[in-house]
Amino acid sequence: MSRAQLALRVSDLEASITFYSKLFGTEPAKRREGYANFAITEPPLKLVLIEGEPGEETRLDHLGVEVGSTDQVAATSRLKDAGLATFEENDTSCCYALQDKVWVHGPGREPWEVYVVKADADTLGGSAGTGDGCCATPAAGPRSAAASVSAGCGCGGD
Repeated sequence: MSRAQLALRVSDLEASITFYSKLFGTEPAKRREGYANFAITEPPLKLVLIEGEPGEETRLDHLGVEVGSTDQVAATSRLKDAGLATFEENDTSCCYALQDKVWVHGPGREPWEVYVVKADADTLGGSAGTGDGCCATPAAGPRSAAASVSAGCGCGGD
């Protein structure tokens, strides 16, 4: 099973949960402090809501593709073979889930991850290199490919 992931940073988590529950006709699959995710069957989508600052406009946090196994994450070596800068994280605890993942950035610096959820975790955690905790996305501006790719999080935790 693979599905696209859309992670949004929202200022009013409860209002966003209410809206997306109505829009997709389903309740969140996981809710934690400052965090919720929806495992939507149709269309196949993992929608992640991350609580931002009050009054902050909703914005894209990151994009992803959730896959069914670590082998499918490892198959993303084709990204590196295609000349893309990649950053791998294995057994990382992020967004209440233990994950393996690979990060890349698009030409607009949008962070993409390919990840698998291996188990549930009790803490929000954080991906390597974020410094701001889980789900921190890189700031705009020049940086090395490795630093740019590593500044994301897989917040697709089930």
